[in-house]
Amino acid sequence: MLGGAAAASALAGCGSDGDNGGPAESREAPQAAPPGQPSSSTSAAPEPSRSSSGPRPLYLGTYTSAQGGGKGIGVASYDPASGRITGRETITGVQDPSYLAVHPDGGTLYAVNERERGAVTAVRLSDGKVLGSRPTGGAHTCHLSVHPGGRWLLSADYGSGSVAVHPIDASGALGERTDRVTHSRPAPRSGQQGPHAHQFITAPDGGHVLAVDFGTDTVYSYRLDQQAGTLTEVAQAHTRAGAGPRHLTFHPGGRYAYLADEADDTVAVCAYEPSSGRLTIGRPQSTGSKADTNYPAQLAVTPDGAYAFLANRGDNTLARYAVEADGSRLRLLGTVPVEGDFPRQIALSPDGGLLFAANQRSGTVSVFRVDGTDGELRLAGEPFASPVAVCALPL
Repeated sequence: MLGGAAAASALAGCGSDGDNGGPAESREAPQAAPPGQPSSSTSAAPEPSRSSSGPRPLYLGTYTSAQGGGKGIGVASYDPASGRITGRETITGVQDPSYLAVHPDGGTLYAVNERERGAVTAVRLSDGKVLGSRPTGGAHTCHLSVHPGGRWLLSADYGSGSVAVHPIDASGALGERTDRVTHSRPAPRSGQQGPHAHQFITAPDGGHVLAVDFGTDTVYSYRLDQQAGTLTEVAQAHTRAGAGPRHLTFHPGGRYAYLADEADDTVAVCAYEPSSGRLTIGRPQSTGSKADTNYPAQLAVTPDGAYAFLANRGDNTLARYAVEADGSRLRLLGTVPVEGDFPRQIALSPDGGLLFAANQRSGTVSVFRVDGTDGELRLAGEPFASPVAVCALPL
């Protein structure tokens, strides 16, 4: 799975530093959204290679509206053996593409537009053509993912605390929004100023989609109607008050997931029930951080499910965990310096041999080799310069 704003918003949310209730949302009736305007200025992007050897594509997210930010989606390549990153092209015409995801067929890239009027954009990878944007109906869209079936795009709006669904047509372009849900219950905790949806992903069973909301300390489970693209809430899972959940990552076995709580600097193992979509959140655990202030960002799990890694913003480290008992237990093994400032997002290469960390404040991407025998992380050369690096997507 690739499938997880202004400075103040970024501190507590998507750019972040940061009793089961009754009905958890207010629903907006599906409405037509005008097509986005394709960019007239794009740079060609390399078509993803299916070969396991030779250079592989790497796409980089940024904030185009930030001082010193990028001009669009960065296009680079990496060597799977050495981890070395090369190339400095850009797909222009995409505003504030702070999070990226790719279609299962590898032909289309999707980006959020993290702005007051949130939107999602599709880009054809064979030639870098921007296929258009669609509004989410919310504010500061910060995360998106593609349903494994390839027909639906899921997105989360941090500013408005809402999640949305868009259809994907045969060309990879996006259609009009089919549903949007705003989280309203449980009530956001004091000081949160409303709900803040941080992530929207598909569970391994494929029938349920889960939304992580920082402002309500809740993970919402929905059943996705895969014909109509509509959402039905089926369960809620609540963290302890003030935990501020940010990103959820599933173990390959599909019965457990790991939750990064950025506000209280913890992680938690969660049990997942595929038949009902219900998530049960376990006790808080250490992130390994020794900094006075730390905001855990995102977890990544190796394809074999043996190790998990966590980005620590503030501590500027990567925590390393052994995954035990078929995924039901995390054991902290230690931390390594990320060799950058404020690792906003991390991702593993498809084979799990490399880990990429996008360091927002230093404007760099660090690459580490992952030792499959013990999960050790070893820096692979000097970090790659990329303006306001907030997302690295290796294919």
